[in-house]
Amino acid sequence: MIDLHTHTFFSDGELVPAEHLRRVEVLDYRAVAITDHADSSNMDFIIPRIVKAAADLNRYSKTRLIAGIELTHVPPEMFAELTRKARELGAGIVVAHGETVMEPVRPGTNRAAIEAGVDILSHPGFITDEDAKLAADRGVFLEITGRKGHSLTNGYVAAKAVKHGAKMAVNADAHGPGDFLTARMAEIVALGAGLSTEQYAKIRKDMTELAEKAGK
Repeated sequence: MIDLHTHTFFSDGELVPAEHLRRVEVLDYRAVAITDHADSSNMDFIIPRIVKAAADLNRYSKTRLIAGIELTHVPPEMFAELTRKARELGAGIVVAHGETVMEPVRPGTNRAAIEAGVDILSHPGFITDEDAKLAADRGVFLEITGRKGHSLTNGYVAAKAVKHGAKMAVNADAHGPGDFLTARMAEIVALGAGLSTEQYAKIRKDMTELAEKAGK
């Protein structure tokens, strides 16, 4: 089990990184990324602290902690700059807060995030065919989410990803202890989005490869 989109108290989550990691360790996760919400005002504060937590905690945990960030409500014009900066600061996973139907995310965010080369476009709402195809071409993962509200368009996103050959990630977008997905619940999220067990197996494989690359 791998999850590449979660939050701690460095943004709007509930747990310190140590407890966050321990919670998923007992669920037998192989890896988890902490990707707290950020923009230009706080990313230089958050990322180094998660990098430090990963360096400390990975010595003692069987679950690998990956430092990441979620660029959230960032103006599309800033995505390229902030994605580069996040990687310079040590983020192994860069998530973009996509055009969810639950929030007034600026139009054009999905496209700007894909063009900037983020790793995962989270809850991309009613993503267009053009943007889904670009995600496929650029290797950007489209998220199938376990998060209430954001998950309303999971079936739509999955269909676009399949149509254009885009990779997918099943993530909890966890903010607290009750949000983490078990292996079975992650599978249910995928199947509920209309994907087959074979397609979900491919998602797990792709996420494992991304986690291994990010954790190096």
